[in-house]
Amino acid sequence: MTAIPAKTTLIALCAILFLSACGGRMGSLFGGGDDRAVAQAEAVRDREEMTGSSGSVWDLFSRRDDPSTVLSVNRYIWTASLEVLDFLPIETVDPFSGVITTGFGTPPGGGRPYRATIAVTDAALDARSLNVALVSRNGPASAETVRAVENAILTRARQIRIRELGL
Repeated sequence: MTAIPAKTTLIALCAILFLSACGGRMGSLFGGGDDRAVAQAEAVRDREEMTGSSGSVWDLFSRRDDPSTVLSVNRYIWTASLEVLDFLPIETVDPFSGVITTGFGTPPGGGRPYRATIAVTDAALDARSLNVALVSRNGPASAETVRAVENAILTRARQIRIRELGL
């Protein structure tokens, strides 16, 4: 039998110490130094119990919202958007999120086709509740055109509200 050289024994001992340090247990291996790690683990466990989540990456893919929750959109702005932009072919309509997407269409008396995406983001009859994005075949529409469409939608929404409430 041959004796194991001292160099091999020293390398093996260093490898064992290195691997034990990777586990975060080096302080407890030689006594002390583990109090902070225990306190951090208890804090994480307490936070998980309070929030009900483990804080893992998989939480991004889980849906914790109540499926019966519906976003509120202003029905006057919604209806006015459909009426004002009735010359545009509708591609998608989602009344729950408040998004209307249209295809390209030419406005009456106009020569340039536009495509619109309308987002009604709030239940208030307010300009902040309406977001309009207009695109022509050459790129985004001018700010004046977008503002004119927004004003037309808001004016029509107020007219619908006045008519329905009998004011």
